[in-house]
Amino acid sequence: MDPKHDFTYQFKLNELKPWTIYNFITECRSDVAARANEKGKIEGHFKTAPEADSIEPLKFSVITCQAYHQRDDDFNGHKIYNVLDKFSPDFFVMTGDIVYYDRLAPVALTPELARFKWNRMYSLPYQLEFHKHVSSYFIKDDHDTWQDDCWPTKENDMMGDLTFKEGQEIFLEQVPMSEKTYRTFRWGKDLQIWMVEGRDFRVPNTMQDGPEKTIWGKEQKEWFKKTVSESDATFKILISPTPVIGPDRAKKNDNLANKGFKHEGDELRKFISSQKNMLVVTGDRHWQYVTVDPETGVWEFSTGPTTDKHAGGFSMDLREPMHRYLNIVGGFLWGTVERMDGVPTLTFQHYSVDGELLHEEVISAK
Repeated sequence: MDPKHDFTYQFKLNELKPWTIYNFITECRSDVAARANEKGKIEGHFKTAPEADSIEPLKFSVITCQAYHQRDDDFNGHKIYNVLDKFSPDFFVMTGDIVYYDRLAPVALTPELARFKWNRMYSLPYQLEFHKHVSSYFIKDDHDTWQDDCWPTKENDMMGDLTFKEGQEIFLEQVPMSEKTYRTFRWGKDLQIWMVEGRDFRVPNTMQDGPEKTIWGKEQKEWFKKTVSESDATFKILISPTPVIGPDRAKKNDNLANKGFKHEGDELRKFISSQKNMLVVTGDRHWQYVTVDPETGVWEFSTGPTTDKHAGGFSMDLREPMHRYLNIVGGFLWGTVERMDGVPTLTFQHYSVDGELLHEEVISAK
């Protein structure tokens, strides 16, 4: 364990069998002589993905935005994890704003305080228990990189000694990660997911829109188009930290659904619409929705935040014709992929933080 990196250590497990549950035990002990007999142990399990040509029923969940001061159980944490635990997902995706460096109690003005926020969040009993036995992916956004609506060259106007670069590095030490923070994973014959990086390659939000204005950056965009085009998965899902379709709040200027990034947004929406059975799942927004882009027909599902305390920023009177569902609540998105009468079928359900079904969309493969 590296004391310079919050006593974390990551390693890769090789030659795992597909569609298999593996049990694990982690053990640790103090290197202080007086505490040499004190030991810690965590037991758990995780599930691997099925092979690319294997037809298997799948269950997964996607959430976003968890703030420590808005947890709904002061001692145990965010109760959504306790609810999700009972659903037993095959895999789980956290789309960003995992911690809030620039928010209350305290603002993370140093790397030490940033790490404190991670340790505090993932020592909460609900979070700790859930992650003992669910295969999980993590995406970062602005608040868990540095500060609200940030980009690499943004002026530091509130974060003290913590830099954007340090925020990037701390994220990589705190969560399991591939070689790059944009990556794709295949889950059997009928599902492939893409998780993208929305902070590291972007230009300033204040830049005039046009062909050179980007959130994803040239390399990531080329990778995305290439890997999506090469995929033969039945359903293709882009899981984005921020919206691609929207609609968003009128004054926002930080994502592909906003006017400030319309050029790149149009480019990606057009590409996604050219793919069979491809849709978007987004985090970041503090309300749940399902929308269909009127120009391209692309669907977007917004998960909603992890607690009702965190919900807001939009209102029901802002509902537009493109909305199939809108709800200003916390909760999670639950997905299943299965064969119904031989037809690959994707079902997305929005749930409340208590596990109440709020909305459902059933999509048969074309």
